[in-house]
Amino acid sequence: MIEPITSSLEPYEWDSETAVAYEAAVEAINGVVGAYSALIAREEQQAEPDTAAIGGWRRQQGECQRARESLNADDASQVRAARHEYAARLRQLQELMGR
Repeated sequence: MIEPITSSLEPYEWDSETAVAYEAAVEAINGVVGAYSALIAREEQQAEPDTAAIGGWRRQQGECQRARESLNADDASQVRAARHEYAARLRQLQELMGR
């Protein structure tokens, strides 16, 4: 029988505050990725899409995804900075989208 991969993981304990802060940071980053997706989709529907803007937004999405992957739940200052940065970016993108 093949053992599940989870059986080889070391135990890790999170307190609720750390877990919630980390999840909030991840969700903030996901919100920005989603906003870029909405901008890309809207631009692609235009008669003459701005391919430079689309390319820039796709690059920004990639940067967000890398930031999400490198987010360390144990680094409270990194998590806090990510929450603030990505919440601000989401507000800016929502303004750009006219929301």
